[in-house]
Amino acid sequence: MNGIKLISTGSAVPKKVVTNDDLAKIVDTNDEWISTRTGIRSRRYCTDGESHTSLCLAAGQALERGGVAPGEIGICLVATVTPDFLSPAAACLLQKELGFPEDTICFDLNAACAGFLYGTKTAHALLADAPRPYALVVGAEV
Repeated sequence: MNGIKLISTGSAVPKKVVTNDDLAKIVDTNDEWISTRTGIRSRRYCTDGESHTSLCLAAGQALERGGVAPGEIGICLVATVTPDFLSPAAACLLQKELGFPEDTICFDLNAACAGFLYGTKTAHALLADAPRPYALVVGAEV
């Protein structure tokens, strides 16, 4: 194997938007202070019915968009520091919900901001011995 190729991407974000002005109502700050230091003007929060798992599942649309069937996935890796549960791993929940084979290599990887990059490199290394040729790598935080 000489390298990997990203064949599709997917994304999902929570519905609720929280602005810097919203934060200023509950802590001593303002939009100008936050935006000049971070560039952030708003962020999103999960509301009722939304979770880390539901966002990962929605991002799993990458499989269909890439023309990859669940039975072709050999590795399911979720890069996160904020899973819904410590056990079972978010990747194992995805495996079940997306219908991946039972022998799919599944685990969460905790590498903070660089998680997706670490996850992609790790999946690349594992694909050499994986039971099937494709990997799903999800980077997700809530």
